Amino acid sequence: MRTIGLLGGMSWESTETYYRVINETVARALGGLHSARCLMSSVDFAEIEPLQSAGEWGELARILTEEARSLARAGADFLVICTNTIHKLAPEIERGAGIPLLHIASAAADELRRAGIRRAGVLGTRFTLRERFYTDVLRAGGVEPLLPDEAEIPELDRIIFDELCRGAILPESREKYLKAIEGFAARGAGAVLLGCTELGLLLDGAEAALPLFDSAVIHARRAAELAMEG
Repeated sequence: MRTIGLLGGMSWESTETYYRVINETVARALGGLHSARCLMSSVDFAEIEPLQSAGEWGELARILTEEARSLARAGADFLVICTNTIHKLAPEIERGAGIPLLHIASAAADELRRAGIRRAGVLGTRFTLRERFYTDVLRAGGVEPLLPDEAEIPELDRIIFDELCRGAILPESREKYLKAIEGFAARGAGAVLLGCTELGLLLDGAEAALPLFDSAVIHARRAAELAMEG
């Protein structure tokens, strides 16, 4: 079994989902007491988020590439960045670490395509929605992304950083996301990709207008499968 290098802590709540889903996937596949071989570097998100907000992507790349190098030196065979937004830096981190990186949007596109979905609404942070580093990978994977109305993005983003990343799950915020999903349905989406690793915490069990595909769960399962292929 190959060793997974997890770059997490952004936030720790969603990183916990990765660890659980990876090990559940391995246990189901192999049975007995089997679990995944994992290494983790969990950063302090209080140091990362202000750099994101300030647009200090060069400094973020430097910090996170060094974390990824530490995983590679410790024996990780491939990298998993446990957050969607930081995939903006995926090429730099992969290049600097010197080991392969499993891209979250590639894994999500594969899963959507297998389900017969060719057009999907995407929910996520303002960085994921407004820049092309994520949606371009979805398009390359055969999925046409639909984005929320521009007027909705600031509030959807605020909910992620001010509430979900702090462990707060509020019913009124869930309703705002469900309304955005209704908008995707009206525009012809076949499903919605939760393109932020915290959104599964908010929408778990919610009765949405469209099927929900959780990028964190998809990414974690694919990481486990890739590890077992080794």
